[in-house]
Formats: sequence, structure tokens, C-alpha cells
Amino acid sequence: MRILLVEDEKRIASFIERGLKEKKFVVDIAGDGEQGLYLAEINPYDAIILDLVLPGEDGLEICKKLRKQNILTPILMLTARGEVRDRVMGLNAGADDYLAKPFSFEELIARLRALLRRQQPQKTNHLKVADLELNMLNHEVQRAGNPITLTSKEYMILECLMLHANQVVTRTMLSEHVWQENFQTFTNVIDVYIRYLRSKIDEGHPNKMIQTLRGSGYMLKG
Repeated sequence: MRILLVEDEKRIASFIERGLKEKKFVVDIAGDGEQGLYLAEINPYDAIILDLVLPGEDGLEICKKLRKQNILTPILMLTARGEVRDRVMGLNAGADDYLAKPFSFEELIARLRALLRRQQPQKTNHLKVADLELNMLNHEVQRAGNPITLTSKEYMILECLMLHANQVVTRTMLSEHVWQENFQTFTNVIDVYIRYLRSKIDEGHPNKMIQTLRGSGYMLKG
């Protein structure tokens, strides 16, 4: 799942980014209000973590503008202000939840996952292609009932393939989903991870699901 983090304090942003990536989230970071608003307007995010006090436009203004544009992405607002009045202002501006600094990462991830469950009931959190299953909340993967342990990069590649099952997934799509950049000049890196995935997903099964389409990319066939 893809998260936008709008936070100007580099130490806090780095702390949150590191923790989210360990939980296999893809994270984009904006260091000020203007950049945060721009990214939220042009990209589809599963959730936004938004600091209240930012250079330029503050979190309240960003929140209001997104809601006026009917961008309903769940927003978890962060702030050093813990007063009830400030929490009410944030919620009234369109935020879905509020977390006062300092906070534990465990609480942040719990609140974030609660938002994802509550705010996006229309999006399934369980992917199934033939006998291959992936849980997008706890990142458990299994085939034919047998659990499969994946690294963070392997998981994100498989998630992308399963979200586009029986469709061509290009190297560019994978590089943007997993590495958040165009990796075209390093296609061998993607090939290496695909081989890792095949050894874990397809080995021992007569139906080989991960296929290479020369000149096009890859396909997960059910």
C-alpha cells in the first residue's frame, strides 16, 4: 500500500519512513505543504500522514483543499499540539484521525491500519489468484495452503503482479511500484527478484504462475 507522508522535521520523517517500509508500505515524502498538496492531488494514495504545522500551507489548509476536491483519501494528522480544540479543528477540516507528538510507532501503525480497514471497505485486502493468496494487511502469503516467506521487495513485486493478474506488468510498472523510480537501466535487478520469487512461488508446483513475456514484461497467470 502507498502512503504519503507530509512532515517537515527530517528526523521524524526518517523515523516514520523507516518503520513503514519495514512493514512493507511504499512511502512518498513531502517536506512542506505545497509539495504535499501537489503529490496528494496527482497520485492515488491509500492514506496520508499529515503534519499540522508545515512551511507554507499548514495541514489544516491542505486537508480542507483536498476535501473540497473530493479527494477522500484517509488522513491521519500529526501535531505537537495535544489540546482538544486543536484536535477538533483537525477533524473538522476533514482529517479522519489525530495523533499527538510524541507518539510510539506502534500506535501510529495501529491507527493507520484501522483507517485503511474502516475508510476503504470497497477495496479488498485479500488477493487470490488460483491457489495463491496474499493478505495486504498482515502481508501473509501462501500457495496451496502453505505459507511463503518473502522479503520486502519480493512481497511488493508479487503484490503488483497479483493486482494485475492475467495482465502484462512492465518493468517500468514494477520499478515505480517497488523502487518508486524508473529502473529501466537496471532491468537485471528486477530479473533477479523475479527469479527469487519464482523459486518460492512456483517451485514444486506443476502450474507455473509467473511468466516472462519477452520485450513486454511479466504476467501472473491464474
